[in-house]
Amino acid sequence: MQLGNLTFQECLLLQSCRLHSKRLPLSRLPVIYGHRLASTDSGSSGGNAAPNRLNNASAKSLFLCGQEFESDDYTNLTDRIIEQVNCGLHRQRGHPLWLLTNRIVGHFNANYTRSRSRPLFTVVDNLSPIVTPEQNFDSLLIPADHPSRRPSDVYYLNRGRLLRGHTSAHQCDLLRQGLDAFLVVGDVYRRDEIDRSHFPVFHQMEGVRIYSQEQLFAGAKDSADSLRMFDRSRNRTDEQQAGHSVETSKLLEHELKSCLEGLARRLFGSSIAYRWVPAYFPFTHPSWELEVRHSQSDGGEADWMEMLGCGIVEQRLLDGCGLPNRTGWAFGLGLERWAMQLFSVPDIRLFWSKDPAFLAQFAQPCQPGADLWQPVQYKPISVYPPCPMDLSFWLPAADASFHSNDFYDLVRSIAGDLVEQVSLIDEFRHPKDGRMSLCYRIVYRSHERTLTSEEARTVHDQIAKSAVTRWAVQIR
Repeated sequence: MQLGNLTFQECLLLQSCRLHSKRLPLSRLPVIYGHRLASTDSGSSGGNAAPNRLNNASAKSLFLCGQEFESDDYTNLTDRIIEQVNCGLHRQRGHPLWLLTNRIVGHFNANYTRSRSRPLFTVVDNLSPIVTPEQNFDSLLIPADHPSRRPSDVYYLNRGRLLRGHTSAHQCDLLRQGLDAFLVVGDVYRRDEIDRSHFPVFHQMEGVRIYSQEQLFAGAKDSADSLRMFDRSRNRTDEQQAGHSVETSKLLEHELKSCLEGLARRLFGSSIAYRWVPAYFPFTHPSWELEVRHSQSDGGEADWMEMLGCGIVEQRLLDGCGLPNRTGWAFGLGLERWAMQLFSVPDIRLFWSKDPAFLAQFAQPCQPGADLWQPVQYKPISVYPPCPMDLSFWLPAADASFHSNDFYDLVRSIAGDLVEQVSLIDEFRHPKDGRMSLCYRIVYRSHERTLTSEEARTVHDQIAKSAVTRWAVQIR
């Protein structure tokens, strides 16, 4: 008997692997997940796998996660991004993302169980980041013209493969394999701006739970027989999906929000102020964002920060997974954002630091047998001054191919972690020839030492020369 790509016995094995008691064995998963990596505390890919690299000799292929991929007109990976693929910070014991991940998993482990106290949620933490457009977009009902599909927003290996933009890319595959409650943790990749809170590689946790009618209404003992999950007479509104009964919509919303409010209170304290804001995602409806109120590091007025997105899974998505008689909810959160708030880490680049003085601050609760929940607050090792420099240039006339994200990738590939922020501070279109002039302010700063003006200027000049070579710009 086969269920999807797994045998019946393998599906039983899949269902029995719950949280920390037993991690999901990736060697037993179908090939659709690409190169399989051993799950280890070190985050290593294991074995003697060849390093990720661009095949610059021919410029026709690249080697990534143990596989070779042919490049084409969509290929836009840089050496810098390739070096960071599958570093697995969330699997490295002693790293703040490992600590946060295990706190979240521990919370779910303690509060959601099956019979005999078995954890309800399966944890999947080492799936290959290489996915197909169908996994990353189509299976999640993302429209064909959605901006998130553009090469200016996504890292493509080629037209048929890309680095996942969210852990939701695995949602439908896992549902088809028979999982009804799971947490997916992994690195995700997006071409984005450069500042203290954005980095092209970050980590997400996806949570999904689906219900049968009996499971959803299990708590309504006196009226469970009269309640129905679906009501085909109901039309789609802002508050519910078409075909969902009022009871289903209200109960799913209650279950979802109660789960995430409990998580926020467990991590940030029972006095944390939070609020729900309506949102839109193609794969959930209705949808919400959870915002928490946080204090400014400079002592200014507290502000609201979006911490996660969530919603009721679109019924069309479940129907496509062969689950027409199920409903459920899903959420996604960025681990770095939660860790920056929880541990008072001021700059997202610090999570990639190998400085022992940084990592040592998170070592104690990560020790085997230690209390994961003992308080940890990052204390700056030292503060080095920034070194801002401006770069202005004219784009070639009527050049529609340039995108700011392309420039950000160029800056990252040359300056690496020495660049703290890049912002477009001025743009001007010449009234006669129509050429566009852009001015970017690049802030250089090292977390390890003071940069001299000469060092920053050398890097800055290299960026300018590379921009001229790549886009034929005219430096002003």
